[in-house]
Amino acid sequence: MLILPAIDLRGGLCVRLRQGDYDRETVFGDDPVAMARRWVDIGARALHLVDLDGARLGRPVNGDVVRLIVEASGVPCQLGGGVRTEKDVETAFSWGVQRVVLGTRVLEDAGWFRKMVHAYPKKIVLGLDARDGKVATHGWINVSEASALDMAKQFATWPLAAIVYTDISRDGMLTGPNVPALVELARAVPIPVIASGGVSTLDHVRELYEERLAGCIIGRALYEGQLDLSAVLALVRAGPESGKAPMRSGK
Repeated sequence: MLILPAIDLRGGLCVRLRQGDYDRETVFGDDPVAMARRWVDIGARALHLVDLDGARLGRPVNGDVVRLIVEASGVPCQLGGGVRTEKDVETAFSWGVQRVVLGTRVLEDAGWFRKMVHAYPKKIVLGLDARDGKVATHGWINVSEASALDMAKQFATWPLAAIVYTDISRDGMLTGPNVPALVELARAVPIPVIASGGVSTLDHVRELYEERLAGCIIGRALYEGQLDLSAVLALVRAGPESGKAPMRSGK
């Protein structure tokens, strides 16, 4: 299982929000590049970057910082937040990221999403951010009537790199991931599913591994010291139980 430390960018700072609320922000560092190096030095093999300014403004914003993180970290990075046009996708890739996460525009224009996925096979990640199972868009501000599960099934045969599923109610709350929803999604589509939101203990990581999730994004728990990244990586290397193996990682 791939472990991705999250680096959320706002105003050039490394921050975390609670439940996607921009008014409930905690700043964890003024040097996101140093933070990226820290996670990689511990052993992270990939990073999950989020342009929070971009998600709110509807266009990528933190390009200078993203470029520096990609260059300094030396590991594959995936970026989400505000990528809503073909030019935005091209811009994000020009910053050096390996994968781009698309969410808001997907709900609005499936035809455009199809074009992007087939133009960049295995490099586009579907970002499914859900509240009560319904897809949220525009930086989690708007909640649609579209089912996250139904949306994933709609794109099940497309050459996506992965699906990142985030339960907004758990994001930044340290209450544990929505395992039932994640398992249902992973069993419904042949695309690698990456868990996001609420992971805060080794037991949470172990449960996701036992359920054969492809990956796990961890944010606030790392920054607040509730989870030790080296312990998480050791668990994944050893396996939650002897002899068990994870689902394909999509790499």
